Amino acid sequence: MPSPAMPASPQIPAPAAAAPWATAPHASKRLPRHEPLAFQTRDGLVESIHYGSLIATAPGGRTLLSAGDPLAAFYPRSSLKPLQAVAMVRAGLDLPGDLLALAAASHSGGARHRDGTSRILQLHGLTAAALENTTDLPYGVGEREEWLREGGQATQIAQNCSGKHAAMAATCVINGWPVEGYLDPGHPLQKIVAETVTELTGEEPSGISTDGCGTPLFALTLAGMARAFGRLASAELPDGASAPESPEAAVAHAMRHYPEMVAGEGRDVTELMRLVPGLLAKDGFEGVQLVGLPDGRGIAVKISDGGDRARMPVTVRALEALDVDTSPLAGIATSAVLGGGRPVGLLQAADFHSTAPAMSPANDAF
Repeated sequence: MPSPAMPASPQIPAPAAAAPWATAPHASKRLPRHEPLAFQTRDGLVESIHYGSLIATAPGGRTLLSAGDPLAAFYPRSSLKPLQAVAMVRAGLDLPGDLLALAAASHSGGARHRDGTSRILQLHGLTAAALENTTDLPYGVGEREEWLREGGQATQIAQNCSGKHAAMAATCVINGWPVEGYLDPGHPLQKIVAETVTELTGEEPSGISTDGCGTPLFALTLAGMARAFGRLASAELPDGASAPESPEAAVAHAMRHYPEMVAGEGRDVTELMRLVPGLLAKDGFEGVQLVGLPDGRGIAVKISDGGDRARMPVTVRALEALDVDTSPLAGIATSAVLGGGRPVGLLQAADFHSTAPAMSPANDAF
């Protein structure tokens, strides 16, 4: 049932039939059939609607909840990082928990994140010159302002993917592979990443591109990513064990125990893992959110317009639909809309609850 803090959704129309330009000869693949997942009201009037798709899966891949077009191909963006981290651990990467969490992070660029990236490099005899990611200012607002006040400029270490890139360079050193060119899809490291992604998602990527930081990026489905996160989240330490038995468990254990390294203070992904014990979470640019639960269930969300604000309300509503106690998440489940400095409306998830199985083929979507 919806939380008392969430007013019932108004009737929001589904998207109209595809526009002519979407099915014109130059459009080789159809657009995903997204559905309304979130909306914003102002004094009772709906002023914005966020469409998207989502799926929740059980261990083994059975669909528990779906909306929109969860079998349409999409780019997971940074939500792919935990899977990339698993591949690196399989290839011999051995880091303390906080640094392994950083390897799976889209960090805020705070001092602990920058220092952690430098530690990964130093542990393997490397310097920042080994990094092949793009340069940027810190991602977190507070971290960026502090960095600029101190005279900082855009650097590779400050960029939010630097922990992953340092770990990739370190994995090359461990295996005697060339560090230069580690982002090439034909590099041994990236071949292992591709194999790991295919295994964990249970599907072959339908395409490949390049992420913003320069890393190879695979076109997958929400269903595949949900399965992968369910596998990671359920691969936890066995009773009495002093160390994880598998790379999947090692990455999940690190992310859960160091959520501040996965994102940062004030970031909703960090708060989500802190507030729901055992939950595994990772976001991605363009409105992507992945969640894994200790019992092997997984949730994958994609907001179609790429905006960030609807991602967490929709995720919390999906958790609620799976009977997860979301009462601790009231602070991130909705956000107030202000008028003259006072609340006059609300951004909230729509009533998208559905148990209908996803049907469209993964390779028949844009």
